[in-house]
Amino acid sequence: MGGLSEKSIRGLPVWFPPALLTLAVTLTGLGSAQLWRDELATWSAATRSPGELARLAGTIDAATGPYYLLMHGWVTVAGDSTVALRLPAALAMTVAAGLLAVLGERLVDRRIGLFAGLLFAVLPGTSRYGQEARPYALATALAVLATLLLVTALRRPGWARWVGYAAAVAALGLTHLIALTLLAAHALVVLITWWRGPAAAGITAPVAGPAPGARRAPVAGPAPDGEAAPAGRHPGVIGGPGGRDRRLWRWVVALVPAALVVTPLLLRARTQRSRQLSWVSPARLDDLSALPGGVAQSSVVGGLVVGVAALGAARLGRRALLPVSALLLPVALLFAAGAFVPLWVPRYLVFVVPFACLLAGAALAGVSAPAALAVVVLAGLLGLPDQTALRRTHEWPRSAPVDYAGAARVITDGQRPGDAVVYSPRDSWLFLDLGIGYHLDDPPRDVLVTEDEVRRGDLWAAECAQPAQCLAGTSRVWLVVAGRRAEPLAGLQGPKGDALRADFTVAQVWQRPGLTVALLTRRSAS
Repeated sequence: MGGLSEKSIRGLPVWFPPALLTLAVTLTGLGSAQLWRDELATWSAATRSPGELARLAGTIDAATGPYYLLMHGWVTVAGDSTVALRLPAALAMTVAAGLLAVLGERLVDRRIGLFAGLLFAVLPGTSRYGQEARPYALATALAVLATLLLVTALRRPGWARWVGYAAAVAALGLTHLIALTLLAAHALVVLITWWRGPAAAGITAPVAGPAPGARRAPVAGPAPDGEAAPAGRHPGVIGGPGGRDRRLWRWVVALVPAALVVTPLLLRARTQRSRQLSWVSPARLDDLSALPGGVAQSSVVGGLVVGVAALGAARLGRRALLPVSALLLPVALLFAAGAFVPLWVPRYLVFVVPFACLLAGAALAGVSAPAALAVVVLAGLLGLPDQTALRRTHEWPRSAPVDYAGAARVITDGQRPGDAVVYSPRDSWLFLDLGIGYHLDDPPRDVLVTEDEVRRGDLWAAECAQPAQCLAGTSRVWLVVAGRRAEPLAGLQGPKGDALRADFTVAQVWQRPGLTVALLTRRSAS
């Protein structure tokens, strides 16, 4: 029976075990953590009409606009529960794990693909971004898909394969602009393939013979101009300067659709950068050392993957060129840009994690299967504390959660007809109004709002310039304040704080993680 079982496992497609494990892990506790601030922005955008989304993209978050449009279609069908909002990310990470296994098999062998996919499945970062209603999981899947299609097109040139690659690259750019830094790695591999041949680029197919569709030179004849064929180029494939290998030019042409659809998005996003990324600091050297822990969502596991990946890169030799460049070049480019422009955010580089796992899979394939699986299990065990923590909250640091649901329950339990609600601060990235509103079926009147975020084409509503007048006629106000405050009115500044302190008194205060809720009642006329 044991032999039969082992034979059946060997008969499974290489993508199946990693995909199944990733699906099981990402679906576990999918709805446990509350939507955090970035996911609230997704919810707000996805529940708008396409026309309203176009207005939003004209104001802010244009780079995420295509993802919001995709989520709008999904929400229309699946609803906007926490699980429904996050399910596309879980499915995308599942696809990424399966494609990673196939890529490893295509580049080297089945064992590398299998162990790479299994390691990817147990990383805390795979769960973190596979349980988030943001575009990073989809970008990860598309990055692996585009790379897999590139390898296929370079080995077996043909327009149909290049069309598939072009579509994947365009989708990648529409999903996550920063992920297009992956094209630097693709460019390097294409150039080396064109100049020196597939063997030099480390992408030779396991079968002998030139790639189908490549032009054959005369069997016994000399290379063009009587020179020897370049070292590493497969016999019979003509390329390089003066040659006729068209793979380089076909790759360039394949980028044209992506350029056409992404350039307008890039130009619009560039005008919004100062508002969109005002909270991002310039990149520093110590940010590089923190990156593995950031994308893996565990410093220990991230360090383990980097160490094993280094061993795998040494073992692969030339075949390491593609995964190493796909891992390092996007990091280097974003770091260089981030030193001058506010762009360095670790989660923007989640799409390089599969390539680190591919290199690690190469190291694991060099030992016995039980030893390799023991390393995968070790990575899973080391990441368990982070796996547990990220299912409690998606906020960072995880010791500072924001309990929107708890604050909403306080309001629901004590709400009366005619009550109003006021948020402070209104224009912060905490999205207090969205967070509370998501958990309220019948929210109190947002009394200070003069134009909501949908009508403004923004993520924030506009408030009344003269709060005292807008509060007239309101006898009870629910005040929601960021942070835990014993005196919630004391920290309110400007006309809003002046109006509330002048006309209202605090009847009761509730403190919840990251938030304070206070019930204010109007002072009696003296």
